Parts: sequence; structure tokens; C-alpha cells
Amino acid sequence: MAALDQNTLVAEMTTWRRGLHAHPEFGFEEKRTSAFVAAQLRAFGLDEVVEGVGGTGVVGTLRRGSGNRAIALRADMDALRISEQASHGHVSQNPGVMHACGHDGHTAMLLGAAKLLANEGGFDGTVRFIFQPAEEWGKGALAMLDDGLMARFPFDEIYGLHNMPGLPLGHFETRPGPIMSAEDNFEIVLRGLGGHAARPHLGREVLVAACAVVTNLQTIVSRRLSPADISVVSVTELITDGTRNALPGFARILGDARSFRPEVSAEIERQMRIIAEGTALTYNCTAEVTYSREFVPLFNDAEATAAALEAASSVFAAGAVNGKGEIVTASEDFARFLDHVPGCFAYIGNGEASAPLHNPSFDFNDDALIHGTRFHAAIARQRLPVT
Repeated sequence: MAALDQNTLVAEMTTWRRGLHAHPEFGFEEKRTSAFVAAQLRAFGLDEVVEGVGGTGVVGTLRRGSGNRAIALRADMDALRISEQASHGHVSQNPGVMHACGHDGHTAMLLGAAKLLANEGGFDGTVRFIFQPAEEWGKGALAMLDDGLMARFPFDEIYGLHNMPGLPLGHFETRPGPIMSAEDNFEIVLRGLGGHAARPHLGREVLVAACAVVTNLQTIVSRRLSPADISVVSVTELITDGTRNALPGFARILGDARSFRPEVSAEIERQMRIIAEGTALTYNCTAEVTYSREFVPLFNDAEATAAALEAASSVFAAGAVNGKGEIVTASEDFARFLDHVPGCFAYIGNGEASAPLHNPSFDFNDDALIHGTRFHAAIARQRLPVT
């Protein structure tokens, strides 16, 4: 099989990536993206391409040789409800939605790997290319699994990548064991009695109570959990029904909590209920807490991580591969696949000057595309060796 010209492949991936960036779609709405992915995979000559897995997911299958093992390579496709603040030529054409997490780059890298492996081979067995919807809100992996992913497209291991702002371009980082946290979501509703801003004594306004709850929630991590456990509790929204001269009688406090152990998650919820209800009572209000668990912790398999590091060492420069990466308190629903098979999730550098993830000025670094594609191809060939 003829080897692909790397410059031509990079140019193609850059075009794909920028096209995806210009047309972002929110979770389970990735119809244009999925159709584009499926069309490309068919053009590459994959053995099988199935659309609509878990709603808008796509699974491509490529077989070579007679090996009976299969590995999966996964990319996420969805964007975020963020208004882009950029002036480059591929700015979002979908107002209020943008690729602020680099899933456009992840999709382009995996498409590049599919084309490379379809043209060059170099493995014996089956590679599943999984393009997943709705990662950002933790529903896409479960949707694909609930749609029979493992039975319809079985595989023995799975690998995934995410770009990392601040990590130098051309660098690779992962670790065995815990690497990304669980995410729990919470909503606290306070109810009192609103009234005129000039006569607070005649009501039971909730804004001061809500502010006290927000402050008191900070004691969960600092004073109520063991310092040995990594955890975060963040309030992200405070919404009331008040106005300029009317005190609110209703308030909503929303946020999330991160942890790595179920026991810690359970204790965060327990302490949150104590704090919310007790603080509200102090202000003659009531509190109702709704608590849900959206993402599970991501634990890399030791053997799969060792394999990923070996593959990365074959394509990244000496000194650019780190097998002792930091634990991150962000969450990733790739973890759901690891409940079924061993695997490894890793980071590649998006550059030290990159804007942060989920920032309205973020853009995936096109110079990182070839690094991700070469890693995907290397791990496939390593785990499915030609004998």
C-alpha cells in the first residue's frame, strides 16, 4: 500500500477541522458533523460505516489481515453553547455555539488516522473508529453504549485523546490510574417572601440567605472533607426573581462538585444538604437541594497506559512524552467506556499560548493535528501487530 504524503494529509485535516469549527453543533444535534464524518470514512474505503449510533454517533470499522482482536479509537464531536469571540476565517457560523473545547480537532485527527490506516495498513485485526456525540454534558458515551455499541461493534481496548492548552505543542501526557474526576451537578432552591426593597422587615427575602449559602458551601472542601481527598465544589450561577427595587422571594443556586471516590461524592452531597437547609433556616427561609451524578471518574488501565506511552514514544520527540501527568479535576465521559474494556485517555499539547478550554477565544491548534493522527495510527499498529 502506498504511503500517504504527510503534507497533503495535514492540509486535508486542516481543511476538515476548520470546516467543522465553522459549523459547530451542540450535543445530539451533530447531524451535519456526523454526515460529514460518515461520508469521509466511506470515501476512505472502510469496511463498514454505521450512522445514528446513540443518536448522532458514527462508528467506522477497518479490518486488515486475519487477527481476531479489535481496538477502538474515539473522538468527540459536539460543541458548546458559547458565543465565539474571534476574528479568524473559520469563526462559528452558528450563533451562540462554538468549538471551545477542540472537539473539531479531535474529530479531524481521528479522520486523519482512519485515512492513514486505510491507505497504509500495518496492522492485523480490527480498528473501530468511534465518533461520539454529546460528550460535554456526559450523555453521549452512555447513549452509544445503551444503543448496543459493545455488542454491535465489539472491541478489546479503547484509546482517546484530548488537546491541552498550556502543554507545549508536540508533547504527550498521561498517567495510569486516576486522571480525571467525577462531576456531580447541584441545584439549591431557596424560598422566602419577597417585597419592597425599602421595607425588608416585612418579608423574608432570599438574596442574603443565598449569598450566605454560597459562602458556607466553601467550607465543605476546606473543613468537612479530608485534605487527602481531591475535591472541588463550585457555584456557577445565582438567579433570583428580584429586580431593582424589589427584594427576591425565590433564588436558585447552581454548580458542580468534583471528586474521585464515591464516598467523597456522597459526603459532599450530605454536607451540602446540611449547609443549605441550616443556613436557609437561619434567614427564615426554606431550601431544597437537587443533586445528580453526571460523570464518573476516569481511571486509566495500567497496561493500556504503558502501551500508549510506548506508542507515543515512537512518534513524539525524545523528552516530549510524560507518563506521570497531573490529575485533572475536569471530567470526561470517555470514562464510561472504561467500565466495559481497559483503555487509556491522554493529552496532547495545544501550545503554551493557547486560550483555555471553554473560553470564547479558544481555537484548536492545527499544528497539533498530525501528532494526534500519528499517535492513533501507532497505537493501532502496536496493539494489533502484523506477525
